[in-house]
Amino acid sequence: MKISKKDALLWFRFFAELPEGEQLSPRQTELREAVLTQIEDAADARCDALRREIPGLRSLDGRTFFVGPEDRFPRGCRSCLTGTGLTAIRRTNRCNLRCPFCYDYGVWDEQPPIGEGYWEIGGSRYRASDVPLLLRVSRRPTGVSYVYLEPFMEIERYEEIIRAFHEGGVHQHMYTNGTLCTEENLRMLGEAGLDELRFNLGASGTADRVIDSIALAKRFIPRVGIETPMTPEFYAQFHEKKDRILRSGADFMNCAELHLTPNNAVNYEGEPLYMARRGYISPVWSHELTLRLMREAAEEGWPLLVHDCCNRTKLARDLHLRAQEGGWFGASSYGCEFGEIPYSLFLPVLEDESFRFVEEEELPPGYRVGDIVI
Repeated sequence: MKISKKDALLWFRFFAELPEGEQLSPRQTELREAVLTQIEDAADARCDALRREIPGLRSLDGRTFFVGPEDRFPRGCRSCLTGTGLTAIRRTNRCNLRCPFCYDYGVWDEQPPIGEGYWEIGGSRYRASDVPLLLRVSRRPTGVSYVYLEPFMEIERYEEIIRAFHEGGVHQHMYTNGTLCTEENLRMLGEAGLDELRFNLGASGTADRVIDSIALAKRFIPRVGIETPMTPEFYAQFHEKKDRILRSGADFMNCAELHLTPNNAVNYEGEPLYMARRGYISPVWSHELTLRLMREAAEEGWPLLVHDCCNRTKLARDLHLRAQEGGWFGASSYGCEFGEIPYSLFLPVLEDESFRFVEEEELPPGYRVGDIVI
């Protein structure tokens, strides 16, 4: 059903007015699915056109795309996409910044603590002293990552566990906004055995002190990169300081496609959104900005690798992880962050005259506005 943009807008306006929790009828559900597919097809077509303009675009086993020196492709991402998957280690439930794109926007102070002396690994809680036992009896991960929320709020606590995984021969990477980095704590991380540090450069508005910390981190940690949700603000800020950033010595730049949650969606009301494979909901411009940046990097021969960490990459990540766990063909936990489809959030993209569907056709009888659709 190639529903027209006009009919799509009429139906989604209707759906947006329904009482919360009201279920759609089978035919209404068909209409909803047709609209979401039309929006996704149009967003995909725009990105396909941009991708064709990128010289030297390469793929990692069909799972993601990148440009630049392949030897700088982050091992943490290889582990995520082709190894044992993404093994996240959680501890710090606080952050010193308040970013509008944060998945926990507005609920930072409600994040539950892991517990004094404990680390959340694989959904359970352990002490650093348990790591050798875990590595003996469990399937050894190709890599682990330290997330949630800002590790440098208590970075001194990470030394013991990093040393334990390092001695076990496991690749480790960490995420930070970079504002709390010092020569002392970066040296400690390097000496403990951290392999890779990723800076969310957009969190600080590409602050000079964070760019300087990227260069400083390269003195102590083997691989240092940038990983930031791609937004118009970051895209503009990056270009204001592009030369300085490229001189920092960063090995890679992961351009994450921004996806919305019930927490941060309030900051992107009015933006054109699409839904990727009935999973993440993202602004149309986020992936497009990444592809424009990749073209620029390829044409200018930037020294760092630029990685397209988009929604398709996230889907590939989850499919790979489920397969590693012995899941059935097609098994995946990739899905929408919202309990119900937020119809009103899609009205701006349907009202945007510059966003055009690839193909349209008249609705069949029984599905048209004015028909009793049951």
